Amino acid sequence: MTSGRYYDVIVFGDEVPGVLAAISAAREYRRRTSRYPSVLLMSKNSEHEGLGGHLVRGKLAYLDRSQISPKIRKQHNLDTFGDPPALYQEFLREAGVHKIALNPDSANDALQRMRRQAGVDLLTGVRIDSVFKQGRTIAGIQLKRGEAYFANQFIDATVNAELAQAAGAGKVPGFGTFGLPDSELSVTLVFETEGLSSSRLKQIEEIYLRRFTDRSDTDAQSWLQIAADGDPKLAKRLSRDMKDSREQLKGLYEGDDYIDVRSPALSVAYHAFRGKPFSLAASGSLLDKANIAKLPGNRLIWNALLFDVNASQAEELARNLSLPNDAMLEEMSFVAQWFKSLGATAVKPASELYIRHAGNITNPVSPLSGSKMLKGGVPRGQALATFGYHFDIRGGIKGLGNKAAQKGFADIQFAKPIFNVGIEHALLRDVPNLAVVSPASGFEGFAASAGRIVEHNAGVAQGLGIAAIIALLDARDDLNLANVSNAEVQEVLEATNQLPKIYGVTQADEAIKLDQFETALVIRQPGVFA
Repeated sequence: MTSGRYYDVIVFGDEVPGVLAAISAAREYRRRTSRYPSVLLMSKNSEHEGLGGHLVRGKLAYLDRSQISPKIRKQHNLDTFGDPPALYQEFLREAGVHKIALNPDSANDALQRMRRQAGVDLLTGVRIDSVFKQGRTIAGIQLKRGEAYFANQFIDATVNAELAQAAGAGKVPGFGTFGLPDSELSVTLVFETEGLSSSRLKQIEEIYLRRFTDRSDTDAQSWLQIAADGDPKLAKRLSRDMKDSREQLKGLYEGDDYIDVRSPALSVAYHAFRGKPFSLAASGSLLDKANIAKLPGNRLIWNALLFDVNASQAEELARNLSLPNDAMLEEMSFVAQWFKSLGATAVKPASELYIRHAGNITNPVSPLSGSKMLKGGVPRGQALATFGYHFDIRGGIKGLGNKAAQKGFADIQFAKPIFNVGIEHALLRDVPNLAVVSPASGFEGFAASAGRIVEHNAGVAQGLGIAAIIALLDARDDLNLANVSNAEVQEVLEATNQLPKIYGVTQADEAIKLDQFETALVIRQPGVFA
């Protein structure tokens, strides 16, 4: 075999779940053996750009947290965001997160500190040249710059399952599980404004709200028509969305460390400035209702600027370090110009795009569908955590509405799942010593839209790190990740006092409704999805 460096576990990709998987593996190895671990984290990026993927380089500072209703929180004595996975809670605490807002610099520092303390090695600037295989399993990775790295177990934490693809695992592009292989979720270029306070932003939005809802304000009505591209129905919908059910202006909601923009007033104003329709499909980009993280010193970080991409474009962007292309940067220059006109002293785009989804691996040990989520996820006696989130398809899935209508489904809105988390949708039958923890895991149908969220994947990642060490150290013949069960991992979490409260909710009627929808639309083929 080619000479090179040897490790017990290699994690490819430095998204936060990947870093946490490496830390989890290293800690479990140390706990079991009292020896320093041999775990390597590979990052495609430079060591100077920060560790932590789209949360750090992509500045996705407004964290998507587990969404649990007050009734369920009271029933199980839970905090606002439920009971997150222990390792994710530790990361948030180390990064100084109060509720929602994550300072990307603090996140990088926290991940680096946790990585070093766990004894995880870091290799940056990595590009795969080829993969060494022994039968169906991966033996090692040959890099383009010449080195080779070998391990017993591998975890892929890239949004497009890049290592899994190189290892010959099957993958459907886009939303191929819906029979829409060209369709993909929008990508976002997050940006930061300085010098624009939340109170000033509230004043500006209120001015726009009053003007856009005043039918006698001819200038404002003409701007509304520009954003609506002359479509009276769209103009009416936009105007109606600027008031709530009590006919009160729908101003932004400001929390301790975050802002939710509830109306399209700012978006309409920007699109009128650009002379472009408020339509992702028609304009190719959209300044959407923003989720904003508030950081000290009037720093606001905006998750708002969407770009329309198809499946091949999402894959290409993911392979190219998630860098925004020239057209995206040009649009960003107009965003900067507009925000400076509102009083921002600086507007800075993130160096990396937030890519929500880029296809899914095929033939996982146990595929995870949206209907399974609505049934409550994995059984309680196997669960590693519980997570709640709506089926979020921000920007939409092109062609899904038409395809659903052809199958007789007029309504494609489904309840929010609160489901128990496992690892088996991330394990590969075809490459049994490799797991994929990312939006590209073995999701079917609507599952990727909820399962892609970092907090969910952090729980999966903690479990996979433990599973990798079980596969490595347990005295069973030819044991690989794919042979480790949820229950075995739960047993370790329980023994180490890391198992959070488990409270997945079975929503039987909604699960049946979604199962009928997914059965009609989801592509299930032998050797693709079991």
